[in-house]
Amino acid sequence: MSTGVWLVGARGNVATTAMIGARAIAHGATSTDGMVTERPPLTNLDLPTVESLVFGGHDIQAGSVVDTAERLHEHNGVPGRDALDAVREDLAAIDDRIVTGTARNCGRTVADLADDAAFDDETLSLRDLTDRIRDDYAAFRESEDLDRIVVVNVASSEPMPTDPGQYDSIEAIEAALDADDPDDPLPASALYAYAALSEGHPFVNFTPNAANALGGIRDLAERESVPHMGRDGKTGETLLKSALAPMFAGRNLRVVSWEGHNILGNRDGEVLEDEDNEAGKLQSKGGVLDGILDYDTHNRVRIDYTPALGDWKTAWDDIRFQGFLDTQMKVQFTWEGSDSALAAPLVLDLVRLLAHADAQDEGGLQPHLASFFKDPLGVDEHDLSRQFDRLYEYADRHAAEKGGAGDGS
Repeated sequence: MSTGVWLVGARGNVATTAMIGARAIAHGATSTDGMVTERPPLTNLDLPTVESLVFGGHDIQAGSVVDTAERLHEHNGVPGRDALDAVREDLAAIDDRIVTGTARNCGRTVADLADDAAFDDETLSLRDLTDRIRDDYAAFRESEDLDRIVVVNVASSEPMPTDPGQYDSIEAIEAALDADDPDDPLPASALYAYAALSEGHPFVNFTPNAANALGGIRDLAERESVPHMGRDGKTGETLLKSALAPMFAGRNLRVVSWEGHNILGNRDGEVLEDEDNEAGKLQSKGGVLDGILDYDTHNRVRIDYTPALGDWKTAWDDIRFQGFLDTQMKVQFTWEGSDSALAAPLVLDLVRLLAHADAQDEGGLQPHLASFFKDPLGVDEHDLSRQFDRLYEYADRHAAEKGGAGDGS
């Protein structure tokens, strides 16, 4: 079974790093470190191989994936020169499968990044744009002779709808597509999600954008029995929060305050300078503690753009907590990582796992994938170890069913 990967934001840092990694693995130029699906018990699942994945996508910027890769290497040192040289021709071939996307209703900051606005011709309605997106998916699947495609949103953050609840049914989504209300329109992420799910393509929302978080989009996935999951990939500071907060809770150490200050220098950081675009990101990052601690505490997250950092991100966290005899104590840590090198392997993991779910006719939300997201849809559990347990239980169950079938039971 051949699997295509359609990346929304295909010339961005995360998408480019994911494609470099997949092709470098295929050429034996790098290891699979960082990929959850390359360690037991996930290796027991019948997943599409990383080497077999075929890439295409949408982007609103001109240029090429090779240009992005070279810029990442020169400014950040990731990827290394050997890996980049090994996949250069592969990336050039992928670039031929990247078409112009839409920045409609993504906010002024994202719109300003668009180099080619032809797709956003104002004469096109939201319905027209959605049809164009659907046609692009179909053309990719047909031209590459793919059995299925998985659509992954790794585009920049966009403003959240003023009232997401107004889109809580399929009928409301359909009405919004037809009304094309300029005062509170459906954002681009919802158009990509709608087009994917209505055509039976599994969908991953690796961003804090609305997309499949809207009730009507989720209902559509359920009705069509298409697997999907999101939202906002969990790669850095929030990953640590979801691991450390359960420690405080389990030891009955009361967290008095948790301050987190994040700085990053890539396009995401630039886009998050816009308060409207930043709001959804702050919501997904800040909500983790609420899901683990059973009391109110001072919990603040800050994100600032620092151009000199490039694709690297740094987080400083200051945690004040209270123990026995009202003793006041503290934990402080610094987290520094390559944003794209942390996110890219998870994108590949999610593609493989959504393809598996699709092959097993497991439609709708995929709660066993909660560990990959800051704000996992349909899951209230934020304890990282428990999220991992759910993923491992899923893999073990399928392995047992596979073994049973093989034994003739």
